[in-house]
Amino acid sequence: MGSIVLDMSMSLDGFIAGPDDNASDGLGVNGHRLHAWLAEGGGDDPLTFRPSGRSGEIFDEVMATGAVLVGRRTFDLAGRWNGDHHDGVPIFVPTHHPPPDDAPSGPANITYVTDGVESAAAQAKAAAGDRNVMMHGADLAQSCLRAGVLDEMEIHIIPVLLGQGRRLFDHLSADHIELEITRVVDAPGVTHLHYRVNRTL
Repeated sequence: MGSIVLDMSMSLDGFIAGPDDNASDGLGVNGHRLHAWLAEGGGDDPLTFRPSGRSGEIFDEVMATGAVLVGRRTFDLAGRWNGDHHDGVPIFVPTHHPPPDDAPSGPANITYVTDGVESAAAQAKAAAGDRNVMMHGADLAQSCLRAGVLDEMEIHIIPVLLGQGRRLFDHLSADHIELEITRVVDAPGVTHLHYRVNRTL
């Protein structure tokens, strides 16, 4: 069975979105700077999400996941990815407030999970099989760390100080969480850091 891997771009001062993120601007003020590395080497189209070189290799690795686990707020701000994050893989959304039963049916690959992050993580892992599960969302990442179900992190550090916005690890408890760094890749416009969550301490 694969691992649950948090995949997030983050400013050097810890922000994953600028201030005032909303449905029409999911990354907030200046937050799009955090995803500029995705267009590095991809041509003139700023929406080309496949960089070249080592960043491209890491991108391909991340996108080889077999399921997506995403926080409800992140999911909604991303426009629910129009029902497809990538390649039609199943998407699991932990939430206290699923859409009402009489709401229009969404894509069959989206599952709202109402019995906690542990259940959502287990369902996503089962759906992914031998492949990893990609995770998105600050609140969900913190919940999964507290629950002990987050296995690894792929953090793309962007050389910018946003100064304000939404932090990735803003509301963690005082519990000590040790990480083992397993890879550091310096690439144009980004440093990719891969960590394993150490649960033995």
